[in-house]
Amino acid sequence: MTTLEVLAPMDGWCAPLEEVPDQVFAGRMLGDGLAIDPVVGLVVAPCAGEVVTVAAGGHAASIRTAGGIEVLVHVGIDTVQLGGRGFEVLVRQGQSVAAGDTLLRFDLDAIARAAKSLMTPIVVGLPDGLDLRRRRPPGPVRAGELLFEVAGRAAESPSRTGDSGGETSARILQVMLQHGLHARPAALLAQRIRAVAAQVSIEANGKRADARSVVSIMALGVRYRDSISVQATGTGALAAIEAVTAGLEEAVRAEESAAHAAAPPDEGAARAATAPERPAPGATRTGGDHLAIDGRLKGVVAVAGFAVGVAARIERPEIVVAELGAGPAHESRELERARSTVKARLIRVGEVGAAARREIVAAHVEFLDDPMLNTVAEELIIAGKSAGYAWRAATRKSMAALAALPDARLRERADDLLDVESHVLLALSGEARPMNLPIPERAILLADELLPSELVALDRRRLTAICLGGGGATSHVAILAAAMDVPMLVGLGASLRDIAEGAALIVDADRGVLEMTPAAAELQRAEARVAARLAERAAERAAAQSECRARDGTRVEVYANVGSVDDAVAAVRNGAEGCGLLRTEFLFIERDTAPSEAEQLEAYQAIADALGGRPLVLRLMDIGGDKPLRYLPLPYEENPALGLRGIRTALWRKDLLRTQLQAALRVEPAGIVRLLLPMITDVAELRTVRELVNELREEGGGRAPVELGAMVETPAAALGAARLLREADFLSIGSNDLTQYTLAMDRGHAELAPRVDALHPAVLQLIAATAAGGTEAGKLVAVCGGVAADPIAVPLLIGLGVRELSVVPAAVPGVKGLIRSLSIDVCATLAARCLTLESAAEVRALVAQVLSTSGESR
Repeated sequence: MTTLEVLAPMDGWCAPLEEVPDQVFAGRMLGDGLAIDPVVGLVVAPCAGEVVTVAAGGHAASIRTAGGIEVLVHVGIDTVQLGGRGFEVLVRQGQSVAAGDTLLRFDLDAIARAAKSLMTPIVVGLPDGLDLRRRRPPGPVRAGELLFEVAGRAAESPSRTGDSGGETSARILQVMLQHGLHARPAALLAQRIRAVAAQVSIEANGKRADARSVVSIMALGVRYRDSISVQATGTGALAAIEAVTAGLEEAVRAEESAAHAAAPPDEGAARAATAPERPAPGATRTGGDHLAIDGRLKGVVAVAGFAVGVAARIERPEIVVAELGAGPAHESRELERARSTVKARLIRVGEVGAAARREIVAAHVEFLDDPMLNTVAEELIIAGKSAGYAWRAATRKSMAALAALPDARLRERADDLLDVESHVLLALSGEARPMNLPIPERAILLADELLPSELVALDRRRLTAICLGGGGATSHVAILAAAMDVPMLVGLGASLRDIAEGAALIVDADRGVLEMTPAAAELQRAEARVAARLAERAAERAAAQSECRARDGTRVEVYANVGSVDDAVAAVRNGAEGCGLLRTEFLFIERDTAPSEAEQLEAYQAIADALGGRPLVLRLMDIGGDKPLRYLPLPYEENPALGLRGIRTALWRKDLLRTQLQAALRVEPAGIVRLLLPMITDVAELRTVRELVNELREEGGGRAPVELGAMVETPAAALGAARLLREADFLSIGSNDLTQYTLAMDRGHAELAPRVDALHPAVLQLIAATAAGGTEAGKLVAVCGGVAADPIAVPLLIGLGVRELSVVPAAVPGVKGLIRSLSIDVCATLAARCLTLESAAEVRALVAQVLSTSGESR
């Protein structure tokens, strides 16, 4: 048995952690304990042991006892921001202290004026098998008096936090995720760490998180370009650090891939719209501090669009749970059963639908397995609570912690926790969330908030628009709505509750306005506008089913970028002439073993079948240092973008390459597949792959020849296009990477991102050189990057000699229509002029001017 008495480190008023005005402490994310509101500026040791940490600012210190228990004393809230002002450290790290020895001294009055609160948490990170007993009740306390007791029998090997003995390793990393460590990257990190034995923690912003806990990682509030300290102890500590590093790099790559797959700006980009600061004439104040102006409510655009319909709501009855349980063993089994049921159901849901749905489902599965949530719930069950009560309490604490963060994107993830909470509570009662929620025809859904599972349960054919009183433009519901092409406004306030069911509404999600009381004439005009939009889309889509030619008859093919069967179906529906880029990474990532030949063949064949015999350009696995795999250990690289990636990794691991090629060569009908090699920089790489392809063709009984293409993603490839085309059958320009490598700018950098423009004259000159090489060799040059769908860029690309564009499926009809309005001669002249300009801004201005005056665009 272990017993440790933790004494008060200062004089003051004892209080429970729930009263600390910081959700990290109040939510027990750093451990359990009590808090003291001090009345003197002196901190003494709460127990005997070794001083293991002293904050640089002097506001906190922790002691590790001989039994390995760590006790943290954190003076005040947000005192890290004081930079040490008002604090004096009287001990050093590694020093042995006895209970009652002086640790810190601080200026009580100065800290009280400068800090958010003086409330001082005293917390213990409890190993499995230990808990807090004899807690001091609220009231006055003097230094040296008993605060609480840690007692129990510690587990021989921690079941959740990993092996903490032996090897140690640490690394400082910079987070280059545009939106920080939100749900998906946090889930990715936690998932990777669960595969290692070492104990891993992440520190940032003065907080520490168990790297196995998604919620704890998110609660760190890590934002773009923040630095984090990763510490690992135990067997495989270095491997654990590498896992975190690789996880961050994979998250960055996933974020970039999601951005590449997004629809072009004119096809539904979200734009922020804010209410006026002071009432306008005729304005009335509504709930939530929003303004209704002449029957119009201003909100924030989550998904642009325009819709007319009737107000509709869905029911979400409160799930009642009993507080007291039927015994810890029974309640623990019930919670495990419910979690397993929900996980299986979510996995089935994630197997269908677009990539956005799969990613969100994956994040929800991670919440189910989150060690912090389950630890808190288990503690409450042991204390006699029911499984439902414990799960709700655990999720609500974590939701409160997220809601207190300054980053809006992280705050919005609280809705995901609420969604997971309701799934588990329903499963505990033997029920499940309905797969189909009834709504009327032309429904404009009104709600304070909407959960992801509720949205996917709605009939898209009946859903016209979504209007939320709360919510956020970057929430997972907004991501799903964008994928469903449903106009959506958020942040409209409490006045939505006053709108009668069935009331006629107009949603202008282009301007961020909800018309709550439209007159008959306004409704008539709005209906005409909707009909015109639908007719225009239908005409565009119908025209897109035929081949694309410029005004002078020049053939320009428009293909689609694809990442799933659903994408392929959408591509055909929108008139794509084939798949110009199949990203095959989806088969290789988020798994513990490489996909087999049979598994790959099944996936490729399904997409080929959906394309109905149209060409399929299959890009070989683009993996490596910046897109690592769990089953492919790679050395740490300071700059993974310049290291082992693309074809370099494939040639390094020819076993993986061979398996992928065998699957690709078996796709029917023969000859439909063209192979595209990523990150090619010299001819030797092409020759090596071609030799392997020919070898496999012979082994397969003389399979049909297959075309081999090279991605042009670097200046070296662009300038050497003529040499590459001696071996390659075609080239495909990846404009996103080509722009980044040419300008030496990271498109994820907050300050530089606006300058990372593929229409920079230097990038255009490289595209021109590539296209010229194709013309000379009589071979096709395509563009498959984001610039291919940019209406300003399209005239320049075809003017430079590009004859194939590959875009997201939704953009195909618009791009085809634009090309049909263009003359190749005018585009060539315009492109030549742009090559002499100084900046991307000048290029864009000139193209816009020429097109508007020449009538070359619609």
